[in-house]
Amino acid sequence: MAVIQVYSHAIQQKYKASVCSKATFFQLCVFILTVVPPLIFAYKSQGFWLKLSSYVEQPDIRFKYQLLVILDTADDYLAWSTFQNFNSLQQSHIRIPLVKSREEDVNRDGKKDLLHFSLEMPVTDTEDIFALQLLLFFDYRLYKFSEFTMESMAYVHHSAMQSGAEYSTDGHLILVQRQPLAHRGVDSRYNNTSIDQESIFAEAYDFKRIFKEYNSRNVTTRYDADYSVWVRGRGSGMPFTITITVRYPEESVTYTPGFWQVMKDAWIQYLAVLIIFVLVFDRIKKYVFKNQLVTTIVDRRVKPHDT
Repeated sequence: MAVIQVYSHAIQQKYKASVCSKATFFQLCVFILTVVPPLIFAYKSQGFWLKLSSYVEQPDIRFKYQLLVILDTADDYLAWSTFQNFNSLQQSHIRIPLVKSREEDVNRDGKKDLLHFSLEMPVTDTEDIFALQLLLFFDYRLYKFSEFTMESMAYVHHSAMQSGAEYSTDGHLILVQRQPLAHRGVDSRYNNTSIDQESIFAEAYDFKRIFKEYNSRNVTTRYDADYSVWVRGRGSGMPFTITITVRYPEESVTYTPGFWQVMKDAWIQYLAVLIIFVLVFDRIKKYVFKNQLVTTIVDRRVKPHDT
């Protein structure tokens, strides 16, 4: 008659020794060698403590309908701004353009994805445009971790050897970080104007001063003009036209992780090494005690408790 296995269970054997014995000392050494070296190995392998992390977020960007434009002619310049004090300082250089802007939410997620901007500056037939500088101002917000708010800026500029009739560009408003953000809380340290609109002094509107103060921030934005076209041949009585598309891309935002995220990441690294040491030293202990390499009292074999 055939014999089959109908049931099986493991058995347990206990090894006992006094507190002051070689077996107890051996067990203590094995415990230390199991727990401590994985910690040292994980720490020395770099990146044990997570200092920086990043996430992807679509920023909430809104055009503030504020701008400053300067067009260079052969021996003079034309200017205009939404800042009235700047316009008052320009006197004969002021020229009022036709400005159009429209923001689009392409994917219908409640956040704007791009800005269509155009400016038509009236010029006389004897005024040839060779260069332009344009500042556009935005409200920039992040919500996913810390609530970060700032006034950001896009600087559009171009110069050419030959006079132009139109300048068009298509690019992205890129986040520039020189310091990570916090992992939580409200951060509005840069939510202030880059230009003192109330100032009646020309220095407040000087581009070098504006850029110096703006670039001293640890978090800014930069307009990357991916594609630009300078068109020549302006017709009689036609304005000089600027056409800009500003896209608001998803950004990889760097931040300082919180305590629990740091501990979670460190524990995962430690546990990955600890498992190997536990398996190895468990085999060593089993061999030592089973072969009585250290003296112990062997208790009778008993069934383990069911779990």
